[in-house]
Amino acid sequence: MADYREAPLATRPQTLDPNEYFNLSPEYRRAQEERAALRANLKRQYQLQLNNPTRTELVEDPALTRWVYARANPYPHFRPTTKTSLLGFMFGVVPLFALYYIFKTDRDNKEAKIKAGTLNRKFSLSS
Repeated sequence: MADYREAPLATRPQTLDPNEYFNLSPEYRRAQEERAALRANLKRQYQLQLNNPTRTELVEDPALTRWVYARANPYPHFRPTTKTSLLGFMFGVVPLFALYYIFKTDRDNKEAKIKAGTLNRKFSLSS
């Protein structure tokens, strides 16, 4: 951390903040160690089940099961927000009106050129 120079237009990343590492309370450090021990124990149990050579049952990862369920059933857990509403409008409604405008103006311009007699038709089936 000693050779890190701060950028003039950006703040120091939280991971490089010395207060993040050195000025922590003992209770906070103890809670971090307990969480790390719990994670390590769960990981060890899962690895033991997964690598058991005499295993006959399927080993399920609860996190993977929750993720697959959430991907398969998005609508019961969907929450309409401003962001999702704007994204739905931008990707659902705006392209329809944009395509309508593009095709309509192109057709109107072509019809106007045909009526004025200025359209140069390069390919014709009748001649």
